[in-house]
Amino acid sequence: MKLGSIEFHILNDGTFRLDGGAMFGVIPKPMWERVVTPDERNRITLTMNSLLIRTAAQWILVETGAGDKWDDKRRDIYAFEGAPRLPAQLAARGLEPEQIDIVVNTHLHFDHCGWNTRIVNHQAVPTFPNARYFVHRGELEHARHATERDRVSYLTDNFEPIAQSGQWQLVEDERCEIVSGVELIVLAGHTNDMMAVRLSSGGQTAIFLSDLVPMTSHLSLPWIMGFDSYPLTTLENKKKWLPQIVREGWLALFCHDGKTPAARLREQDGKIIADPVVVD
Repeated sequence: MKLGSIEFHILNDGTFRLDGGAMFGVIPKPMWERVVTPDERNRITLTMNSLLIRTAAQWILVETGAGDKWDDKRRDIYAFEGAPRLPAQLAARGLEPEQIDIVVNTHLHFDHCGWNTRIVNHQAVPTFPNARYFVHRGELEHARHATERDRVSYLTDNFEPIAQSGQWQLVEDERCEIVSGVELIVLAGHTNDMMAVRLSSGGQTAIFLSDLVPMTSHLSLPWIMGFDSYPLTTLENKKKWLPQIVREGWLALFCHDGKTPAARLREQDGKIIADPVVVD
């Protein structure tokens, strides 16, 4: 899809499954299972969406999925599925890992940064050797000192090899334009320093909301994940940003929605409705 002078595509790293109750927090199961059907272990299927962005001179990859550094126990828990995976989708577009100039991790949970690294000779090394990897400094610091509540979401092999190679570009501010038309914005709630990615060019705007609104089924204000470290902050950011997206006609991009990864939002009878938009 073209957005002024910026071109972007939605790729993905396949699917995985998480507990449906945890995905919808305080929302009772009889309500959330009307919109998504759980399996026999109460898990729902999530797609791991990435953005591939082409600017005038650079290739930018936003999110790198879950990767392949998994033992049999974790494969059973999360039920990773889908092919081709992210590296193969990049290759299908004629891109080698060496051609990626920038990688953006909105945060460092395993399903957003898994292909940051790959295993070579039994050691995790950067998958994209020529890229600058962007993440917020506070997110990296938290990943290194995660709490008992969220430690399972952070895997050292996904981020420490990037530090060892000197490829981290740590964001310090609440907003940061990394190249012309590509802006990182802290939208706390899921984690304290999670970022969204806003694309602006030619009078048009698209925003990758990361886990502020992981799927269109989370557009309703109280539908907030139990995984969120700061759910009331999530609520405040949804109340702030969703009306602006509706009002200004931005394209909303969702990180875990396989059926509707992109949509125009509108308000109808007090509810926000997502009208799907096809993005190749």
